[in-house]
Amino acid sequence: MFCALGVLAPVAYVVLRVVIPVPDALAHEQISPFDIVFRWRNAQLLLNTVLLVAGVLAVTVSLAVPAAWLTTCTLLPGRRLFTLLGVLPLVVPGYLMAYTFRSLGGEIGVISQLFGIAVPRPSGYFGALLALSLYNFPYMFLNLRASLRELDPALEESARTLGSSPPAVFTHVILPQLRPAMLTGAFLIGLHVIADFGVVSIMNFDTFSFALFQQYGMPNRTAAAWLALMVIVMAVIFLATEALLLRGLRLDRVGTGTHRMRRRATLGWWTLPAIALLTLLAIVSVGVPVSTIAYWSLRCTWSLTMLQDVRDAIMNSLSGSVPAAIVATALAMPIAYMARRYPSKRSFYLERVAYLGFATPPLAFALGLIFVAKYTATVLEYSLFLLVFAYSMHFLAEAVGPLRNSLYRASPRIEEAARSLGCNGFTAFWRVTFPVMRNGIIVACALVFLSCMKELPLTMMLAPHDFHTLAYDVYSYAADDAMFHEAAPYAVAILLVSTGLVTVLLMRGRKLA
Repeated sequence: MFCALGVLAPVAYVVLRVVIPVPDALAHEQISPFDIVFRWRNAQLLLNTVLLVAGVLAVTVSLAVPAAWLTTCTLLPGRRLFTLLGVLPLVVPGYLMAYTFRSLGGEIGVISQLFGIAVPRPSGYFGALLALSLYNFPYMFLNLRASLRELDPALEESARTLGSSPPAVFTHVILPQLRPAMLTGAFLIGLHVIADFGVVSIMNFDTFSFALFQQYGMPNRTAAAWLALMVIVMAVIFLATEALLLRGLRLDRVGTGTHRMRRRATLGWWTLPAIALLTLLAIVSVGVPVSTIAYWSLRCTWSLTMLQDVRDAIMNSLSGSVPAAIVATALAMPIAYMARRYPSKRSFYLERVAYLGFATPPLAFALGLIFVAKYTATVLEYSLFLLVFAYSMHFLAEAVGPLRNSLYRASPRIEEAARSLGCNGFTAFWRVTFPVMRNGIIVACALVFLSCMKELPLTMMLAPHDFHTLAYDVYSYAADDAMFHEAAPYAVAILLVSTGLVTVLLMRGRKLA
């Protein structure tokens, strides 16, 4: 119940704020709710957001499908290395990706300083599309790889014996079976794009989230609440669309049979083009950001004051991320346990509420928390406690998944046997179930910690005054074209921490069922 209240309270308050607006706010500016909602600017923001979501999904699918197929279903040389390189863009947050690509161009950019050629800086729609596509590509890539590994090759062989060509088999047999994986990846990517603030602000592209942050600083908070509600509605529509497209879908066998391993295909003379494609993708998504950050870090004037500032930013990031990871994992354990051990309508809705917290865009979630704190407990407004609470509730779903998956390996019969031997419920769980869940707990903590370290909107809106984290400092300096080198030390720190956490996830993820 605590988790449900923590997730639903900010959303409910945003709804109440627009249904029952504060009279003084509307009277002061003489703006009616109708005028707030039905503005031409809102139509432009909606069109920009929809086009950006559609563009990022199109690019990520176009990149992820061939990359996943080449690394899973073929005898491509170095496919394990290319798989790792396909996951590594996760260590570069979206705003950091935007910072690196924007710092390449212009009169003071990397290319100009190295080669004396001033190339245009990526900006606007195509700049945001580039940064968000490269950052979100791993979500689609990982889902498609997992699905391809589970496909039964018997269906493809049957289609070929009936005279279908390889392209027809891929289009009519393989792609339909990848639909759940594509929708899952699209769900994650779409929510990230709708909620993104850092990339679109650095690239100067107006979307609903960017407009919400700008409106938040205005005297009329009712307008901000309306924008927050619009962003929440967009996320809910996205969730409903995904559920509708998956309704009634069945891909399981209808007869008897045994699943067997796929025989990897040989590429022949396509091997070199395939290697070139994946190498180019790795260079653009990993090589360019890392080398750009390294270049600016070498150009930066390292001083004792700067090192102290970086140290303070790291400590601030840890002070928010570590407690949030522990709290989110602790709160997710009973949710995952109930969903797996005692499935019911209550456990189902409780799990859905956790996913609703993740689906709610961070800016809208933060705005709701600010409203709640302002009118219920002013002392919590802009406090570390509120920031940790927001992190925990927003990323609760990221902890539920690994914990629930690890419970599939813990047989309830062993726990029942421990109880029959005299152990109480807690002792049986601690001695029997908890050791099996250990890897899942580590992955859950690592996922939440990594997300909190990179989180920007919640930090900017809820952090205490003068509470600068690594994400906040990178964005603050990267937003100014003349201070790219100032952002480099903080960017290096984020890369190092993110790389370590992704390594933990890759190592531990293999041990999950």
